[in-house]
This record gives sequence, structure tokens and C-alpha cells, in this order.
Amino acid sequence: MTQEIEIRESVPGDLDLIEKLYPDAFPEEDLLPLVRDLLREQATALSLVAFAGTALAGHVIFTRCDIAGGNEKVALLGPLAVAPSRQRQGIGSAIVRAGMQMLENEGVSHVYVLGDPAYYGRLGFTPEASVAPPYPLPEEWREAWQSKCLHGTMPPVGDTLRVPDPWLQPALWAPEGEQDPD
Repeated sequence: MTQEIEIRESVPGDLDLIEKLYPDAFPEEDLLPLVRDLLREQATALSLVAFAGTALAGHVIFTRCDIAGGNEKVALLGPLAVAPSRQRQGIGSAIVRAGMQMLENEGVSHVYVLGDPAYYGRLGFTPEASVAPPYPLPEEWREAWQSKCLHGTMPPVGDTLRVPDPWLQPALWAPEGEQDPD
């Protein structure tokens, strides 16, 4: 990173900048409805921003979740966005690591993500086979369902990640064109 980055929890005054960031970072996807819904879930969402001076360089949301049949504190990572002009500078990794440290300090044992294994693998995520996502994933996404243990506990075994309402949309868990039309 060439310029010092400040990472902190987001505040309501950051919303306009966050709403500009996602269309820039993901011109092919409309993640704003999900982001807005998650930001309203203050009890379950950990929202972090990364600023380079006065410019928003990145944003991430971690959603606190649980596992059906378990009592462990876990979280789901995403969405994560970095301004196109700031990509490949370590900002995404830095903001994710900062969030995972905050969650670990709260007693969260595992973080799950549905994302690019090449990217998230660099952050210590590995394919997840013990805990299922909220909806079945297409075969080609199997390696994209990943987790990371935040401290020395054994991984949760054998049930489904339970997520808050904003994540209960099958379209978020399937490729475009394969969503359930209901």
C-alpha cells in the first residue's frame, strides 16, 4: 500500500460513499440491496471501511451467524468491495484481517465465505465440507464455499449455517440464470 489506510467500523455518514463503491467495484452485479439490508442489521453486522485520506478505498461486512444444532459463534464474510483504483494494493486483505481480529476478540470461532478460492486462500480460508451453506451450491462452486478457524477450537461439524434474513435469498447462492424463479 502506498498511502496509509485507516480501517474503522462504518458509521451512518459513510453510507453515501459505500453506495458509490459497490457499483464501481462490481459493475455487473447489484449488491446494494444486500448491503443496505445488512447495514440495517446492526446487531448481526460488523461493517468496516478503509479510507485512504478522505477517499473510501474499501468496505466489508461480516454477518454474525450460528450453526443449526450448534452453539458456536460464527460469521459470514461478504460482501467485500475495493475501489477499482485501489485494487491489488492489499486493502481487501487488510480490511478482512482487521474484521477477523475484531470477531475473534468477540469469541467468534469460524468465518465462512462464498468466494474466489485463489483470493481467500491467501487469507487462510480452506474449502468447507462440514458446515453447509444456507442453500445448495452448484457443483462448480463447491471449492468457493470456504472457512477459516479464528482460534484453536475444533471446526463445527455437520449442519447448516443459519444466516439472518438478508442472506435468505436463493439468488445470492446460485449463478445468474440458475436461481429459483419463485
